[in-house]
Amino acid sequence: MSNEYVFEMKDITKAFGRNVVLDGVSISIKPGEVRALMGENGAGKSTLMKILGGIFSADSGTVYMDGKEASIKTVDDARKYGVSFIHQEITNIPEMTIAENIFLGREPKNHLKLVDYRKMKHEAQKALDALGLDLDAGMLIRGLSVAQQQMIEIARAVNEGAKILILDEPTASLSKSETDNLFAQIDRLKKAGVAMIYISHRMEETFKVCDSVTVLRDGKFIGTRDTKETTENELISMMVGREFNNMYGNKRVIGGDVIMEVKHLTTDKVFDISFTLRKGEILGFSGLVGAGRTELALALFGIDSIQSGEIWLEGKKLTISKPKDAMNAGIALVPEERKEQGLFLGHSIATNLTFQVLSEFIHQLRVDKKKESNIVDEFKQKLSIKMASVEQTAGELSGGNQQKIVISKWLAAKPKVLILDEPTRGIDVGAKAEIYKLMHSLASEGVSIIMISSELPEIINNSSRVAIMREGHLAGILDQQETEATQEKIMSFAVGGEHTTC
Repeated sequence: MSNEYVFEMKDITKAFGRNVVLDGVSISIKPGEVRALMGENGAGKSTLMKILGGIFSADSGTVYMDGKEASIKTVDDARKYGVSFIHQEITNIPEMTIAENIFLGREPKNHLKLVDYRKMKHEAQKALDALGLDLDAGMLIRGLSVAQQQMIEIARAVNEGAKILILDEPTASLSKSETDNLFAQIDRLKKAGVAMIYISHRMEETFKVCDSVTVLRDGKFIGTRDTKETTENELISMMVGREFNNMYGNKRVIGGDVIMEVKHLTTDKVFDISFTLRKGEILGFSGLVGAGRTELALALFGIDSIQSGEIWLEGKKLTISKPKDAMNAGIALVPEERKEQGLFLGHSIATNLTFQVLSEFIHQLRVDKKKESNIVDEFKQKLSIKMASVEQTAGELSGGNQQKIVISKWLAAKPKVLILDEPTRGIDVGAKAEIYKLMHSLASEGVSIIMISSELPEIINNSSRVAIMREGHLAGILDQQETEATQEKIMSFAVGGEHTTC
């Protein structure tokens, strides 16, 4: 094997029972290269990287490090070859210092074979300084933000001598400024010769930070492209296995009457919010993390208490003090954290999907299974939900299919206003396209949608108008029939450069 590559994986195969997850996959990366690994959920990305990271063992195939065959059976084996895995879930120990976390399991010892804390802190501080991190190595982890903790994990990997860094959805919980800082660190590591595998569903990040892209589909290698020589549509086509021309569809032209009006709404987290929502409109809400978008949704749905202001729906003033009030009025909320707030993970798909309309098929404590089945079948077809059976638990589904179940649950109740908070977070591009198609279909049927998203391309390409929040206030609304909502304009409102309503 060529030693121009820091690692090569050749003909990797892995099966769990009868389910073949990887089928003869090969991939190779050069030092200092940032390679995106893309594919729909279930394509085999995580399994391939877990084999490289020593978490799983391949059934067949060979791994080469610097041109020589390598035996990676455990995480420790992988570390010896310079492979470090930065997981989406932070693995630091909160009650230990930064230095103790960086050197966990590798603590320097003095001549008495006791931990040399002075040396450990000194070396840890050098690792932090090398990454340009303004942190004291003696600080406890528990006081750090998610972004700072992620940087500690990267510092630990670099301190261990990592030559290959696997980054799994690294920006999932980061703000824009934190994401920009991460990208600066990636560039710094790249210049130092560290190879990186970048797993993300966010296409714009792929083109911004990666040199090349490898696509997997159904456990098979589909191809590798240089990011400068490919397009978003080509990559999506490779992922879904069919020609793909427009991920977002066409923005809906709004001609409907105002269905909802919010006047001077104030809670303890959002202040003096006023806006209108038209029938059949997709109204996007953008803003930085902590700007108050989710808090506004929680107030509209009766979870957060309203201190003052009014909500009008179809010409009637609403009194919303609890979610039941909102639901009775025809308002539905698909929450940001679908696993914690939107699903019963241990219960069946049928139970989850029909939860909001139980009264329609339960009579005198008896369940009308036929009616329940009809409801499930209707939304299975309408939303293209992939399931083994209706008795399969929600926790067994992919992120995209879980999101479809949550949306179906509320659509079964026939809402007039549907609030979607980060509707495509953590789901693959194929499922994203299906969610977008569904949103436009619902809008064409007259459902009014409020979509909250941190992804600017998603906001711009799906919304007829874009509302921008800043520090709990509504900074402005851009009507795309009058002026195009560009990323620059939205960010200008979000950070305080403008304040107007169009």
